[in-house]
Amino acid sequence: MTGTGRPRGRRRRLATAGAVALALTALTNPVAADERTDRSRERTLAVLRADLDRAGDRRLGALVQVRDGRSRWSAAVGGEDRRAGQQPRHPGERFRIGSITKTFVATVLLQLQGEGRVDLDDPVERWLPGLVQGNGNDGSRITLRQLLNHTSGLYGYDRDPVLASRLFTEAFLTHRFATHTPAELVRTALAHPPHFAPGTGRRYSNTNYVLAGLVIERVTGRTYATEIRRRIIDPLELRSTSLPGTRTRIPGPHARAHSRFFGTDASVPLHDVTALNPSSAGAAGEMISSLTDLTRFSRALLGGRLLPRAELAQMLTPTSAAIGPVGGLGMSPSRLSCEVTVWGHDGGIHGWSSLLVSTRDGRTSAAFNYNADSTGSFRALAESVFCP
Repeated sequence: MTGTGRPRGRRRRLATAGAVALALTALTNPVAADERTDRSRERTLAVLRADLDRAGDRRLGALVQVRDGRSRWSAAVGGEDRRAGQQPRHPGERFRIGSITKTFVATVLLQLQGEGRVDLDDPVERWLPGLVQGNGNDGSRITLRQLLNHTSGLYGYDRDPVLASRLFTEAFLTHRFATHTPAELVRTALAHPPHFAPGTGRRYSNTNYVLAGLVIERVTGRTYATEIRRRIIDPLELRSTSLPGTRTRIPGPHARAHSRFFGTDASVPLHDVTALNPSSAGAAGEMISSLTDLTRFSRALLGGRLLPRAELAQMLTPTSAAIGPVGGLGMSPSRLSCEVTVWGHDGGIHGWSSLLVSTRDGRTSAAFNYNADSTGSFRALAESVFCP
């Protein structure tokens, strides 16, 4: 899963290309701006409805919020099934955000670098001595930066055949409340050799961010969850955002979450997986949030409120296309058909699919959510918002 270890081959990612971000130009004519917003809204809602039609179940619904300058619009589509006692979705709901958690974790590590407490070019071994060793893995050769941009080569713990069978098949229904410690997840990953030598390729691995969470704890003496709360959630007043740890329930208003275990065949039965223990994701994807909190976070981050200028520039420096899919630190760029480059991250965890994407300056930001995994035409949604 995108946030918790979905097999890499099944990940939905925005196509990534280009290093220079182009901001959308604000229209000076207010009537034209309103018409543009109306057209964009209709295109976006059409994509959401088409996705839900393909998913083929009345219980599934979608949410969207778009902020452009001072304007904001939100909408909910579907989700009502009276026979199942399920109400229509509402834009104010909370949901699990999966791998969008990684953007929060990367922000904290970059803040620590800005404070001079850590250097992203430090080897992992400096902060986690003896942990990343064996089977060709060597923490002295992997930097913190390589964790954040997925160039470490480390095997994804969720790709381990035994653990994957418990996460991505109906066996999950038996194991959904199991607790997985970060040390356990790292051990599972290190039982496998790396995919490549550090810095010679790029391959998405949730192991990277589990380790990043441990580094935050070692540097600060506090858990990554505590640091995210005190550095991001509290200052920005993200009242619907939380890190549940091993708690299985979603606090506050939320929809029911449904899973086909990351398959896309509409004939496969959906399972209600609203309650689960997200510790199998940890720092790679455990968080809960809402549309409003996510767009507020992205606008604050890209608008320069959370990071010094130098650290924000590093976050938004793409990796070389020569070593694999382009990415930054905790988010990735995507060049759209209208020549606009947007930055963001998708997030998948059992029962949920989400996307957070923004212009480089943070002026325009959009968040999307489906209450099912493997649902969502994310590139088409980004095009509907950011391409005039």
